[in-house]
Amino acid sequence: MKFASFLKLALITQGAAGHYIFSTLISGKKTSTNAVRRPAENAPVHDFLGTEITCNVNTTNATETVPIVAGGTVGFELDENKRIYHLGPAAIYLGKAPGKVGHWDGSGKRWFKIAEWGATFNPFTFRSLNKSKFTAVIPKDVPSGEYLVRIEQIGLHIPGSPEFFVGCAQIKITGGGSGKLRKVAIPGYVSAEKDPGLTANIYWPIPTEYTVPGPRVYRGTKAMQARQFW
Repeated sequence: MKFASFLKLALITQGAAGHYIFSTLISGKKTSTNAVRRPAENAPVHDFLGTEITCNVNTTNATETVPIVAGGTVGFELDENKRIYHLGPAAIYLGKAPGKVGHWDGSGKRWFKIAEWGATFNPFTFRSLNKSKFTAVIPKDVPSGEYLVRIEQIGLHIPGSPEFFVGCAQIKITGGGSGKLRKVAIPGYVSAEKDPGLTANIYWPIPTEYTVPGPRVYRGTKAMQARQFW
């Protein structure tokens, strides 16, 4: 496909009405909207160096902290039966609160990634496209405690200007282990310099490789490999 066609597609996508919010926490076979810190509006975050990248803009307080056993499934569902329509990767992070999760704003070097949805090729696209639910298994050796679970999907439809659709929910992990985790701070987990996938032009030339921004996925010890649901 020629560049003009890609550009036309990009402009149409940019003008699509409405965005999406990760409004529902998935915990095994159960769901909760009360555990989600819902943003005031469905606009994406553009400044990935600012504090709004952590859990979004002007979020409401969650009124529930959902218990999940280590090794269980956690994830998010989009609001209003929507599906991802902006091309770009997605990921799920966990951040261990220093105390009660309801009192934590997500600051500090306390986050690690447990799942990601990257690109496929021939034809080039992203695994997040057209999905409405994203789930992953919490590695069994993740320490017990109260956590924020965070999801992000990065829209790359405007070359050089990524849009972040992010959401957070409150959970309490039980029955965990003593996994040795390499943690990052959010903001601070991505940068334009070390993560070329943030500013990649996905329209032309068509990418032949792509690395999801951020740290590597933590899958637990070799004996406790976490599965991902694609």
